[in-house]
Amino acid sequence: MSDAFKGLRIGYAVTGSFCTFRRSFEQAEILAEYGAELIPVMSENAASLSTRFGSAEDNRRRLAEIAHRDVITDIAAAEPIGPKNMTDIMVVAPCTSNTAAKLAASITDTAVTMAVKSHLRGGKPVVLAIASNDSLMGSAKNIGELFNRKNYYFVPMVQDDCVNKPASLVAEFSMLPQAVEAALNGIQLRPIIYHSSDK
Repeated sequence: MSDAFKGLRIGYAVTGSFCTFRRSFEQAEILAEYGAELIPVMSENAASLSTRFGSAEDNRRRLAEIAHRDVITDIAAAEPIGPKNMTDIMVVAPCTSNTAAKLAASITDTAVTMAVKSHLRGGKPVVLAIASNDSLMGSAKNIGELFNRKNYYFVPMVQDDCVNKPASLVAEFSMLPQAVEAALNGIQLRPIIYHSSDK
């Protein structure tokens, strides 16, 4: 990886696709190892709900330890991100279909949607790592809207189980650093969607 990450200020936002938290945190660690400064954000649900994939406290603690700073978990704390020029790029990993719909409709009612909105006021890139079981059904129109929205970029996605979950798309989290570097250069990695056997 290039030196593009050294000193890069990355807003690292996490929403409630709890089954992908482990993969997201692994990529956050890699970005930090590359020299990036992470500003961690979690949606209220991501920060407060314990599931079979881990406790809320453990998830908040791990992200805070990776970033070496407290996690932003409310709208008021996320609002200054843009005015204070805190981030060079914003990553939402995972980005649920719920969050994608809100971003497509410019709805700001969580810490993450506020973080993205505040960051975008500077015309800076946002990278989404989609994780949703209905990406190719009800959520398709919202993801399609964001495909055509300036400043939005996507981590390439895979149909993780096209037989049993035919509408599901999940970001290939291992490609997140590459997607971030590409977005900094105004490039969308392609193919955006592929089958797992295509990689």
